[in-house]
Amino acid sequence: MNNSMTISKTRKVGLSIAAGAVSVALACASGQTTEASTPGFEVDPHWPLPLPNNWIIGQVSGVAVDSRDHVWIVHRPGSLTPNEIGSAQDPPISECCDPAPPVIEFDQEGNVVQAWGGPETHDPWPNAEHGIFVDHQDNVWIASSGSSADVVLKFNRDGERLLQIGEFGETEGSDNTTLLGGPTDIAADPATNEVYISDGYGNRRVIVFDAESGEYKRHWGAYGETPDDSELDPYDPDAEPLRSWRTPVHSVRISTDDLVYVSDRVGNRFQVFQKDGEYVTEKFIATETLSMGSVWDIDFSPDAEQTYLYVADGTNNKVWILTRDNFEVVGEFGRNGRYAGQFHWLHSIAVDSYGNIYTGEVDTGMRVQKFVKRR
Repeated sequence: MNNSMTISKTRKVGLSIAAGAVSVALACASGQTTEASTPGFEVDPHWPLPLPNNWIIGQVSGVAVDSRDHVWIVHRPGSLTPNEIGSAQDPPISECCDPAPPVIEFDQEGNVVQAWGGPETHDPWPNAEHGIFVDHQDNVWIASSGSSADVVLKFNRDGERLLQIGEFGETEGSDNTTLLGGPTDIAADPATNEVYISDGYGNRRVIVFDAESGEYKRHWGAYGETPDDSELDPYDPDAEPLRSWRTPVHSVRISTDDLVYVSDRVGNRFQVFQKDGEYVTEKFIATETLSMGSVWDIDFSPDAEQTYLYVADGTNNKVWILTRDNFEVVGEFGRNGRYAGQFHWLHSIAVDSYGNIYTGEVDTGMRVQKFVKRR
């Protein structure tokens, strides 16, 4: 990792990516990339298998892979319309469908292993599920960006609640050390048993707690500085980079070499830190992107060096493939659309031990897809 990479240098790289994005070959559904040596992916249109129990899923706001290579999603049953869940109406208006529980575990073949969650069995329950992570002990963490939630919840794999961080409906800004503000994502560190939370839709920080007790450890904002909650001007691709993250601070990941990656979604960048919050570098991607931004979620290739970095871009609706040592963009796949291999509001991404990629879509995309690594 080049710790001396300057803001201006990385911004210049990001601008060149945006300018060249149109010229990159868009053989997207087949997963063609710009370099023959980089990973290539092909969508599996038959994954997952049909859901049981007349179920349907809503907006898939989080995807994770556990130690068994099982795939976990968290989705939003509340995003489904009455027509989509016609059999759940009183009286039923159609034969299909019923909303699936918000947390679902799939095996590698795409079978549902189990599903749980929701206010019927886990009261109180967040009103806007956002982000899921399965830790080294197979505990399942979910976040909530809802206005009356502001919590991160920890469960065992069977859905028993173990810990709550934050309080439902309570927030007091980015310098409060016990309350959250629209948390979006979670990453647990097996070396220290600490949990990192990107926080989020109301606050503008990463905050760290003990993963067992929930004791506060530390927090920081953009560039490792004190978080800034002041009002910001709209994103301007020609302006100098802000010293503050924009909302939402959308995801957090920890690499095997102990670096913390944080997505500043609307700022079209991710920043990299040491675990103590010391700033290392940043990378801008498709900096001309307006609206909802280009950096929604991040995950790594599963080789020991985590050679590649995959960035989910829900505005341009593609996955960017970067080399992690220098953040060079070496490939991409996807485009806007609803056919297999295309995306509508690509929200989350996860990688299994075979290198296959799983993606979740929100808005009216409402699906999880599997992209098989072909090289």
